Amino acid sequence: MNKQVTRMEGELDVTEPKTKNSVRKVALSQQAVDLLVQEHEQHPDNPILFPSPRTGGYWSPDAVSRINRKLLKNAGIEEHVRFHDLRHTFATMAISSGVDVKTLSSMLGHYSAGFTLDTYTHITNDMQRGAAEKIGGFMESATAITTPEPPDPPKESRCKVIPFEKVG
Repeated sequence: MNKQVTRMEGELDVTEPKTKNSVRKVALSQQAVDLLVQEHEQHPDNPILFPSPRTGGYWSPDAVSRINRKLLKNAGIEEHVRFHDLRHTFATMAISSGVDVKTLSSMLGHYSAGFTLDTYTHITNDMQRGAAEKIGGFMESATAITTPEPPDPPKESRCKVIPFEKVG
């Protein structure tokens, strides 16, 4: 990730991202790579992965917002969900799926894991239930009455163990 597109004085402006942490490499699954290769095969002479069909250039932020609203409407989602909200959803789903916060923070281009946790992850009901079960489990084991192990019997009264190979 090394470019961002903004609108400045009515014109699209391609610049470096706003912070040095924003410039990064992002690991992708093979499935994602395969889909991106398929997409690029649709327009192999264009260096832009997702070119605007109207201009062949970058999509304007306004066009991305319009497409997002249309997709949400087609999916039956009536609440206002900004395109940027997808980053929050991604971060929350990644944390709830077990991605460690340091790795997630670098994927999002953040300067610290604390910022990622404070800003981009949101607690879900499933996460709260999972935490409650974990707490219940360790509280149960911490307060359980344990039966002490009986002492070893004296050597002369111990049972003898017969090796399996000698059993007929």
